[in-house]
Amino acid sequence: MNHQPPEHAPLTQFAVHNDCLQIGGMPLTHLAQRVGTTPFYAYDRQAITDRVKLLRQHLPPEILLHYAVKANPMPAVVQHLAGLVDGLDIASIGEMNIALDTVIDPGKISFAGPGKKEYELRCAIAAGVVINIESQQELETVARQGMEIGSTPRIAIRVNPDFELKAAGMKMGGGPKPFGIDAEQVPSILAQLGSLNLDFVGFHIFSGSQNLNTEAIQQAQQKTFELARHLADYAPVPVKSLNIGGGFGVPYFPGEQPLDIAVIGAHLHALMAQVKWQLPEATVALELGRYLVAEAGIYVCQVLERKISRGQIFLITDGGLHHHLAASGNFGQVIRKNYPVLIGNKVRETESEIVSVVGPLCTPLDLLADRMQMAKAVPGDLVVVLQSGAYGLSASPTAFLGHPKPVEVLV
Repeated sequence: MNHQPPEHAPLTQFAVHNDCLQIGGMPLTHLAQRVGTTPFYAYDRQAITDRVKLLRQHLPPEILLHYAVKANPMPAVVQHLAGLVDGLDIASIGEMNIALDTVIDPGKISFAGPGKKEYELRCAIAAGVVINIESQQELETVARQGMEIGSTPRIAIRVNPDFELKAAGMKMGGGPKPFGIDAEQVPSILAQLGSLNLDFVGFHIFSGSQNLNTEAIQQAQQKTFELARHLADYAPVPVKSLNIGGGFGVPYFPGEQPLDIAVIGAHLHALMAQVKWQLPEATVALELGRYLVAEAGIYVCQVLERKISRGQIFLITDGGLHHHLAASGNFGQVIRKNYPVLIGNKVRETESEIVSVVGPLCTPLDLLADRMQMAKAVPGDLVVVLQSGAYGLSASPTAFLGHPKPVEVLV
């Protein structure tokens, strides 16, 4: 019996005209001709701009928006977002160099992550980037390097909270973690700051990511503010900056629904009234990556061959897991689920069928869509993986089997 595959939530960020997906104000087929080759990633700048506008519309005006560069470090994307957001958050010296090339002031760039190398820390100190301290050793290293190069390092304490973001795709806080300093150890770290030549600005508290549960996000934000207020009592100077992380998810799989940003914004309005009273000198930043760029991006590959094996239809393409590991199900999924995938030049084609989309790699893991209902395709048609603007190319094993890297364009 041929069961109908489960459906994804309606995705309307891209228009469809004459049965063809539109991105960057042009038909996908025209964009493919402009790019000149497949596979490629394309990111719609207007969709990114609209997402920032949506947040500004619903969030308290005093909330700062930061972009987590790791979500999509393509320089053109980062440059575009630098003109829209209030700060950038980085996790490597490579990302720092991209961020420093933008219009964002270095003091509004923060550097997080365990295992920062000494030369990376020296570069960050010299640039004036805020370093999120993740351990006692890192604190001592930053203080020593500041003395050696004659600069006062700007630091925040990254806190591993004693709670987690429930229902998060990835839990970044709560329990034993390599990220940040355990909340119960932070007071002793703060007590050392008075004797060190460091410019302490505040806290970075990040508990999880890819969350579609509005109530869980609200609870985590409430607990984050409570923890920050508690730790501020131990700080040698008033807290000037509080990064509360993000965690906002986007729908990827069947059954998932978008977040209600209006509800989250209303809750933050109420919380900010308390923060203004209890942390009067602190600015509050919301750090978002995936939520800003994921839905603005697509991955495009071309059907090379249509093959039937024992009754199952396979579309063999020139793209695959080496370019888009997440869509193949090999980037954090326990049970593989399909990303939203369609035939980009036949979006509303009435003749459809259940097919599997695979790439050219010699492994059964090279699977972009498993038994999905989509328009009947032939060689030359364009397969599109939606929700591909975050953790796509930069999170994929591009050297695997030696195929060329795909092109990236911002349109």
